[in-house]
Amino acid sequence: MIRRTAAQLSEHMRTIRKKDTRPEIAVRRIVHALGYRFRLHRRDLPGTPDIVLPRHRKVILVHGCFWHQHANCRLSKLPRSRTSYWLPKLARNVQRDETALTALRQMGWKACVIWECEVADQGRLLKRLNRFLRS
Repeated sequence: MIRRTAAQLSEHMRTIRKKDTRPEIAVRRIVHALGYRFRLHRRDLPGTPDIVLPRHRKVILVHGCFWHQHANCRLSKLPRSRTSYWLPKLARNVQRDETALTALRQMGWKACVIWECEVADQGRLLKRLNRFLRS
């Protein structure tokens, strides 16, 4: 394990993107290749979904396994340092996700959550997205 100084860690955390991540772009490419047109990051919807298909009333949320605490995933390990900061922060993220999904469903939107670790298997992801979009 690489030990980083506080300044190095801070710099690393600054480079982590909120939008246009590699997993998100991979999902967008598949959705586009399936023939669907979509909008990105609609701020008027709860949770600001990554991909919005207004005509179909469907949204796709692409979650990072660490930031959104994907259950039983090797990428979602909890930090061992500064746990008094990280544990509440990550718990808030999970709670915010649940609240946003509930609100979207109450508004009549169908939602699909794609996890960062699921993007590696493109064939499986294609089948899952196709099934969600055609339902």
